[in-house]
Amino acid sequence: MSAAVIAEATIVIRGRRVVGGVSEGEALVTRDRISGWGGIDPRTGSVIETRHSLRGQSFAGKVLVFPGAKGSSGWSAMFHMTRLMKTAPAGFLFNEMTTKMALGAVVTHSPAMTDFDRDPLTCIETGDWVRVDADRGVIEITKKAQRGDAA
Repeated sequence: MSAAVIAEATIVIRGRRVVGGVSEGEALVTRDRISGWGGIDPRTGSVIETRHSLRGQSFAGKVLVFPGAKGSSGWSAMFHMTRLMKTAPAGFLFNEMTTKMALGAVVTHSPAMTDFDRDPLTCIETGDWVRVDADRGVIEITKKAQRGDAA
């Protein structure tokens, strides 16, 4: 496939860096906020919150796309544990900046961005391949179907 065709297939979103770095991985997307304390299992990197759309799914090594954090200040402690247990997300893309979200992103050391020129929840779907370059403020999305995966 030519570089021109690949470039046309890539969606680009720009945003603001919260935590620098570059990472990429499969997207895991939810429109639900995530609770850290009692909402995730840091041993597996899985969402365990009852009635959450991602319940039972692991975000380990994936780019987590979601509105933001909810719950107590324990959010950052739980996500810090995911880093220590090597189950942290590869990156965070979130819409609402709060102190718990900022601290949670910092303690995981995963590239994190917010304040986008386009809402990532409308551009990214679970299974898309996402490259987060927080240092440059650029997100590149390759849609799942364009990668040749089953739609």
